[in-house]
Amino acid sequence: MIKRILVIGAHPDDETMGTGGTIAKMASDRYHKELCIVTSGYEPLITKKEIELRRKEAMNASKILGFNKVHFLELPAMKLDTLPKTQINDTLADIIKKTKPEIIFTNSRTDINLDHRIVFEATMVAARPRPGTSVKKLLSYELPSSTEWGELMLGTSFIPNPFVDITNTLNKKLNAMKAYRLEIKNYPHPRSIKNIESLARIRGTTVGFEAAEAFRLIYDKSQ
Repeated sequence: MIKRILVIGAHPDDETMGTGGTIAKMASDRYHKELCIVTSGYEPLITKKEIELRRKEAMNASKILGFNKVHFLELPAMKLDTLPKTQINDTLADIIKKTKPEIIFTNSRTDINLDHRIVFEATMVAARPRPGTSVKKLLSYELPSSTEWGELMLGTSFIPNPFVDITNTLNKKLNAMKAYRLEIKNYPHPRSIKNIESLARIRGTTVGFEAAEAFRLIYDKSQ
């Protein structure tokens, strides 16, 4: 039976930085993979041309990673805290009801980025364990330049428990990141290709792999 996967990201590129190697590893004959990008830029913060370009970059990256479908919710980036929580919760609940995932990956509650934390909280509400839900497993992922600052600024730490070996799909993850030309920075910026690879190598050596992605397991009803 094919398992249904939903990756939720507050912003375009979250999914690739946090789960790219893992998603690429999930073979198409065993998994159906959908992506939900919660926010979008808006004028005059960024130009209409840049908004369209970022959407195109997200589509290009999703094709490299093998996503079957992408959902753009187009809530305002960096302004999620101005929206009623019920609006965000209900919007994600609708996507979950529509896509019927067994496994969800989402942003981390430990991130310094407020949008990320709001998306995590909304996912927790929308995907909370209850009778009749399709969701069996929920995990959060880490993002360079955001997650590592949680401990220093918020007093919260990302403590990974599952690690996924991405030795054979690291290059595909990095190629998908390169599709986000507007987001990639020069080293030693944490969002540089070199640092994203370095984090994968560090996570890998933690558990005896050449490269890995680390996650925080929120719950697992499948066991």
